[in-house]
Amino acid sequence: MARKSVGARLWLIPDAYLPEKSTGSLKSHESTCVLNLGPRRAVVKLEAYFEDREPLTGFRVVCPPRRTVHIRLDQLRNGKKRGIPAAVPFALKVESNVNIVVQHTRLDSTQSALALMTTMAFPADRSKF
Repeated sequence: MARKSVGARLWLIPDAYLPEKSTGSLKSHESTCVLNLGPRRAVVKLEAYFEDREPLTGFRVVCPPRRTVHIRLDQLRNGKKRGIPAAVPFALKVESNVNIVVQHTRLDSTQSALALMTTMAFPADRSKF
């Protein structure tokens, strides 16, 4: 029986936001979690889209075969050393050369009662627009 590849090459995360402040010892942040179940390394490209400006591109991360990478978006820098700005809503496009699985997580510690949210990204290359 032929083995079916798990995941997709193009993923979308429509809702992302990096708060400017945090309370306590945990810093508010968002992470894009990549799972590569295949035998080849995944070269992952990320692009940030905004409501009022052009996309921020040039983010690149490598996920080794049969591994996972957790990409802290507050620490991510592109080839020009630019990061995603805080206090600005954005969306993410995550694209890979091989099939991957993508999950998005938000830790909001702007209040003393922190919140943790996670969701699966949308596998856009498997959809029919």
